[in-house]
Amino acid sequence: MKHELLAPAGNIEAGYAALYYGADAVYLGLTKFSARAGAENFTFDELDEFTAYAHSLNRKVFVALNTILTETEIKELPDVFAGLKRCRVDALIIQDLGVFYLAKKLIPEIELHASTQMAVHNAEGARFLYNLGFKRVVLARELTKAEINAIAKAVPEVDLEVFVHGALCYSFSGQCLFSALEFGKSANRGRCAYPCRSAYLEKTGNTEENSHLFSMKDLALEEDVLSLNALSFK
Repeated sequence: MKHELLAPAGNIEAGYAALYYGADAVYLGLTKFSARAGAENFTFDELDEFTAYAHSLNRKVFVALNTILTETEIKELPDVFAGLKRCRVDALIIQDLGVFYLAKKLIPEIELHASTQMAVHNAEGARFLYNLGFKRVVLARELTKAEINAIAKAVPEVDLEVFVHGALCYSFSGQCLFSALEFGKSANRGRCAYPCRSAYLEKTGNTEENSHLFSMKDLALEEDVLSLNALSFK
């Protein structure tokens, strides 16, 4: 299996850097509807320029529309899809099934990838999304190497993508309400304030200590890449 190295780009400069250093594909967000709302992200003019350059190198560009949309927001999608079609992007990364439905209907020529925000933890979940029409499934970050390989063996027809480094959610990707409850900033709307990374006062008897009680160790599967039976790593 030929593996794909997929890199994030928070702006066009980062995108060019990712291609320069060898990324096979780059995933990025627009100025709206991205799970990384705090990033600079891409305008359509920048996306058009960047995609043309990536394609000249035979690389790919994936656009993340991976938040949950409101009834008002989803009405903006026909214009967004028209822009994505004009820019000739290779795939969309999606969380919201309403976005998926409209994308299948309005831009059937663009591949659809199920975001890690959909929290797929098993082969049946991956198979369901594949049968629904997703070309690729980004597995949940919480899976172990053994679980990833078991899913890959069970559903060889599904292109699987996995995270191999980076932060882990204290809850489950796409399911956490901590930030929304504490700060009114929803992780499912791309605005997580990362309260799990903060220090909290821990009292034990007469002693007090500031501890990072909810802060997970970062994901670190870089050294296991060659033993993972997935198509794409990021």
